[in-house]
Amino acid sequence: MRVTIPKSAFNSRFYPYLRDHTHRYLLFYGGAGSGKSVFAVQRYLYRLLTLPLCNVLVVRAVAATNRDSTYALFRQVIRRWGLEALFACKESDLRITCVNGNSVIFKGLDDTEKLKSITFSKGELTDIWVEEASEIQEEDFNQLDVRLRGKGTQKQIVLTFNPVSVLHWLKGRFFDRQDPRAVVMKSTYRDNRFLDEDYKHTLESYKETDPYYYSVYCLGEWGVLGQTIFDAQKVSERLASLPGPVRRGEFTFATWYSPEANQVLVEDASIRWVENPSGPIQIYREPVPGGAYILGADTAGEGSDFNVGQVIDHLGGEQLCTIRGRMDEDLFAKQLYCLGKYYNTALVSVEANFSSYPIRELERLRYPRQYVRQTEDSFTHRVRQSYGFKTSSVTRPLVIAGLVEVVREHPDWLNDRDTLNEMLTFVRNESGRPEAQQGAHDDCVMSLAIAYYVRGRVPAGTGEQGGSPFLSIERGERSWTNGAS
Repeated sequence: MRVTIPKSAFNSRFYPYLRDHTHRYLLFYGGAGSGKSVFAVQRYLYRLLTLPLCNVLVVRAVAATNRDSTYALFRQVIRRWGLEALFACKESDLRITCVNGNSVIFKGLDDTEKLKSITFSKGELTDIWVEEASEIQEEDFNQLDVRLRGKGTQKQIVLTFNPVSVLHWLKGRFFDRQDPRAVVMKSTYRDNRFLDEDYKHTLESYKETDPYYYSVYCLGEWGVLGQTIFDAQKVSERLASLPGPVRRGEFTFATWYSPEANQVLVEDASIRWVENPSGPIQIYREPVPGGAYILGADTAGEGSDFNVGQVIDHLGGEQLCTIRGRMDEDLFAKQLYCLGKYYNTALVSVEANFSSYPIRELERLRYPRQYVRQTEDSFTHRVRQSYGFKTSSVTRPLVIAGLVEVVREHPDWLNDRDTLNEMLTFVRNESGRPEAQQGAHDDCVMSLAIAYYVRGRVPAGTGEQGGSPFLSIERGERSWTNGAS
């Protein structure tokens, strides 16, 4: 019997993944009504019919939920495609068998012992579909992963889910790090040409009534459970429309020995940009001749793995570039040096609380424009000048408030996905203090907040060729002046 399934039976967003046999993990995530679960069923029916060996285990957190969801969906697509003669559906134990012997079994993770006894009449287990994967624990996924083994065929796990929380293990495992064996595809209701207009209007209505639901189930963005400091709706909407970086990579450079300084310095003429798809620097807008820029930076502190820097346009305010990576502080400082030079010798402001090494390294390298703060000694009342930005009980609320205003009034300035995702996990703790949720980071947030704080207090062009603006931040604000460090 010859079966013809037209291309028009599939949503075009999903069709390229119909014949993916090379990746071990396929992740279809996004909003409600996108068609990801329907495509998973369509894809498995295609595989069951065309592959010599294809045995599928369909898993949900609770076994009983399969009957009215995944099993029912298989039967629905089989009827829609007119394939009843080719598949036998056994209601009693939720098993579907193809005429060629390939089959599908439906189980739940609420009884892991039963998973160990699964057998197929034709060969071994080749495929696992985890529906509503956000409902299962990582240790359950690991058990499924190690069960899918054998040399006979290419094994594959498909996960379909809504991105309910930015702190979910799925995000940490498959989104925050790259796995060459995994492919990730996002979809929303806009990708489903079979969806009725009434349902579309229902989803859109949550924009005003339930920002969390709208973010997750309409826009397909990672959700936030709790009260965020930043406007979650505007952050989510910006996440949905990001253009992406124009370049990604890092800088290379040569060094030379300066007898006058008795130091090994970076040779400015040797600084070169190198493209690298996994590089720490992402450029969203290139510098322009005569442009003025600010580079705010936050070093990896306790509980953090990342050194982060953010470049913003001094005049226009747009976020232009980020550097974010796990690297030693000396390497981070040298990349900051090159990045600052690349952006027309940007004014660099590095947070000085946890480690002053990058500040001192920039000074040693003779970087000409570092932010300088003035403090007044509480005992001698003498004014002291120091490089870097000092976060204190006075300055921290100011920099965060400034960034809150930017998100509220100018969300289009923000271009970096990591930064926006951090904003969704930046909340008030039980005592009301704004901070990252447990398990989340705030390096991107704080480095950008520092950059905007400096922007609001430094006239564009101030501090050129070695001069730096001074500000007393310990005893109240004073007027800005130019001066040499």
